[in-house]
This record gives sequence, C-alpha cells and structure tokens, in this order.
Amino acid sequence: MRAGGVPRRPGRKLAKAKNTKSESRPAHFEREWRRFRARCPGRLAALSALVSLASCVDVIPGTAPSVLPPAETAVALGVRPGPAFSHLSLTEPDATKALAGFRESCPRVTSRIDGSGLTRPEDWRQACTAAANWGTGSAVLFFASYFETARVGDGKAYATGYYEPEIAGSRTRQPGFEVPVYRLPPDLVRARPGDAPPLADGKMPLGRYGADGIFTAYHDRAAIARGVLMGRGLEIAWAADPVEFFFLQVQGSGRLRLPDGSVMRIGYAGQNGMPYTGIGTVMRERGLLGSGSGQYSGSMQGIMRYLREHPAEGKALMDANRSYVFFRELTGAPTDGPTGALGVPVRSGSSVAADPRYVPLGAPVWFDLDRPEADGLWIAQDTGGAIKGPNRFDTFWGAGSQARLTAGGMSGRGEALVLVPKGTLARLLGRGPGTR
Repeated sequence: MRAGGVPRRPGRKLAKAKNTKSESRPAHFEREWRRFRARCPGRLAALSALVSLASCVDVIPGTAPSVLPPAETAVALGVRPGPAFSHLSLTEPDATKALAGFRESCPRVTSRIDGSGLTRPEDWRQACTAAANWGTGSAVLFFASYFETARVGDGKAYATGYYEPEIAGSRTRQPGFEVPVYRLPPDLVRARPGDAPPLADGKMPLGRYGADGIFTAYHDRAAIARGVLMGRGLEIAWAADPVEFFFLQVQGSGRLRLPDGSVMRIGYAGQNGMPYTGIGTVMRERGLLGSGSGQYSGSMQGIMRYLREHPAEGKALMDANRSYVFFRELTGAPTDGPTGALGVPVRSGSSVAADPRYVPLGAPVWFDLDRPEADGLWIAQDTGGAIKGPNRFDTFWGAGSQARLTAGGMSGRGEALVLVPKGTLARLLGRGPGTR
C-alpha cells in the first residue's frame, strides 16, 4: 500500500529486453482572418473552393474530422515493434480488468475509422470475436494470443490523472447555490465555409453569428462568469462552489450532490471553442508553485488551496483559461463511470484518455511509469482537451475522495506501448497482406 492509501498495481514492470467584447472578434481572430483573406482572395464562397486552397493556407481545409495533417498521426510520426509480449509482466487481475474494457469497446473499434492510421476496422474483428467468447479463460493468454506491442515515436510517455468529481449542487437557484451550470447554447455553432479560416484539423471553428450576420468567436470564460448567458434559460443546475465547479469543468463530467442527498450526474455537452489554458502552468510561470517558502504544491489540491486563499487573484487565474465547458444531464448513466469519447463507460483504474491521432480508441495501452499505481494495462476509451500529442495520457481513477487524491497528484513519466492486433505491424511496414 502506497502512502495516501493508493494500492500498487503489482508485478507489472516492463522486463528489460536484452538487445470578446461580445460582438467583436478578438485580435488573434482578426489577424488570422485578414491573413486568410489576403493570401486567398476571391475564393471563399464554397467548400469546393476551400479544398482547392491547400497550397494557399497553412492548414488542411474542409470539414471532415477524419482528415488530419500528415505530420499529426502515429503512422506519420513513426511506429516500430515493441518488445515481445512475454517481456510484459502482466498479471491475471490486471488483464481480466482490461479484457472487460476491451470487450465493451469492440462494437466501436470494428466500425469506426482510426484517426491514428495504425489500424482498420477489420483488423480488430478476430480479437473481438475471441473476446466475446473468451469466458473465464486466462485473460493474459488472450492478450498474448491476439496482440503485438508497438512503440509510437520514441514511446516516452507522460500520464496525468482524472476522476469524476462530486460537488454540492442544486437543480434550482437558492441561497448557497449561485454558480450556474449551463447546457449547450443554441447559438454556439461552427462557422460556415468562407466565413472563417478552418482549423488545423480541417474543421470550421466554433463561435456565433452576430445580429449583423458576421461570424465571431464565442463568449469566453470571463464573459460567461460575468453573466452574459444569464436569463436565457440555459441553466440545468446550480453549483455551490465556483472553484469546485471550475475543476469539474476541467474533468469534463461529474456528480452534483443535491440538498436532499440524491445525485445528479452531468456529462460533457460541448465547449465554447476557446483554447484551453492550464492554470497550473500559468502559476508555475509566475513562481506560485513549488517547494519554496510561500509557494504552493503543484497538485490539484495545492492549486485549489491557492485559489481559495487568494479569491481575487484566483478568479483572474481561472478566467485566464478562456475555455468553458457546457453540460447535459446524464440519465440512466452507469454507476461506475461516465461515458467516454468512445461511447462506452470509463472504468476506474482501467480506462485512459489519449490523443486519437496517435492511439486507436479502444486499443490496449501498456505503461511502465515512475508511478507504480499507474503501471500496467489500460484501455484507451476517452479523449481530453489537454491530452494532445504522442504518448500523452490521462488515467481515470473513478469517483470519491481517494480518486480525487490519486488523480490530483498523478504525474507519471516512463514508457508506453500500444497493443495492436497481430499482423498490424507487418502490414504497416510493408511485409504483410493488405499493405497500403
């Protein structure tokens, strides 16, 4: 048992192989828009015209989310075989938990396009058929029989943690519950082709259309906190504590403990289109975090302590994260975890968020980190606004005080391996059937 009551995930170290002002555009938006118009004059009327402008702008135009810049996939970055499966000291309890998560993911992985370029839907079918009929046989044997290890890029991993917060809330506004929880506003839309430059992933940006019909960025966190959305009937609940609610937004889902003791579960419905800024990074740059005199711990708990002890500065820090998350009520939700980006419930100690450009959602991922409680086999079933880049992960720890403690202090570095169906690497490296 580790300090703080977190049990180790034993026996799973990698054995060493031998060898806006609301109606105006922000300045950055205006600069990009002027640049786009100047470089590509007279060709903004239709999507077909946008597709012809690939040489004209520094992004991939169009709206299809599956179109990614060539340098931003696992295949483009480079993938190579990892160690033999026998070098992974996988335990039966760990493998059994991962097999349950993989089995739930199978309907998705066999039918969706893998944005990483590593796999095709048909690659997963043999393993998924076997998983559905595996019964009580050895789960370690299952993974050894149907998977091989792959290292994406240099394989050097960084993993943080997330959890499902539970905070005080109310379905109605009343004394002590003054922080609105908003549903997705109907005027938050994507720009029509020609009304704004597309984003790097080919999607059109999120924003809103003013009364003059001009597309502009959506309200940021500070404007929403000042009440720009009040009076529109968008509130689905009210929270008691703005700091707790801020961190619930960072997590993307959570539970509201209502005055009568019942629980209202809320899940991610959308985001205002503004970039995410980690306030921990800002605080560290300002010298507020560290081990010196007057500094605060860089954990979530340390950051929350600073925000509470310095309310004015804390509000300004929270407003520096212009991103704002909107929610929907989850009815009939699973009891063990919210629904992740893959469309299946995430599981404590088993589900991990990853960047789908580098890890196929639904794939098993192996960690060998300097945080033993996070070592072992996980299933990539979620994504996150701050989880970007190769070998960047966010481990899910469930709900409750222990989950909050573990997730808030999780910062692990080490090695990551993606498990892909056998034969995948031979195909990718040009040595097998179906090479493309």
